[in-house]
Amino acid sequence: MQLTLVHARYQLLEIIRIPVAVFGSAFFPAAAMIFFVVPFAGDDATGATFATASMVTFSVMSANIFQYGIGVAEDRDQPWNPYTRTLPAGPAPRFAGRVLAGLALTYLSLIPVVVIGATLTAAHLSPAAFLLAAGTVAVISVPFTLMGLAIGYSLPSKAAIVIAQVVFLPLAFGGGLLSAPGEAPGFIETIAPYLPTRGAAELMWASVGDFRVQPLALIMLGVWVVVLASLAGWAYRRDEGRRFS
Repeated sequence: MQLTLVHARYQLLEIIRIPVAVFGSAFFPAAAMIFFVVPFAGDDATGATFATASMVTFSVMSANIFQYGIGVAEDRDQPWNPYTRTLPAGPAPRFAGRVLAGLALTYLSLIPVVVIGATLTAAHLSPAAFLLAAGTVAVISVPFTLMGLAIGYSLPSKAAIVIAQVVFLPLAFGGGLLSAPGEAPGFIETIAPYLPTRGAAELMWASVGDFRVQPLALIMLGVWVVVLASLAGWAYRRDEGRRFS
């Protein structure tokens, strides 16, 4: 546990020393709140609450895909990374530390979205619902963390940047994050339950209001977690074999 905290502290210090990295994770969800949620759903308490939950999901996806996808790929190019992989502690503390640091950055990136929702819209949550939503954030970050790790360990940094960007927007639009529950265009509603973003969004909607999660979306979210975990593990072992065999 002590080694895990040391790695987490190292990761956080490395990120904080480049403030634009933190700013980038929070900017797009906050901008979407200001330009789309505040003017169109700001006066509707229920609509604003669900829209803010969607933007929270958007922020979680953005923070984890880009942080792990690009960050891991860049770390693989640095001499420090191969050195840490030769240490006797094994990969577990490094992985756990990275995940803890990533979760801390994810919560940090949510602050602007929550502040905008609380001050510029009619969104409202009880303290119990707020705590439930905060816990749900950790749950829905799992598939996007695994997706980022799969990208980061599979590709060089230049390719990882492109793939992360290419994957991000289709998942956001296809999952219906930019529409109210049940109000996305027909073709989006058709494909959304099969994407991890929809299952994550529905869990967030259920945590903040009266919304019933679709069984198909929840099942597919679980399938995505299993597939992405397998892909991330394969990518890590492949990278390990190439560098150290």
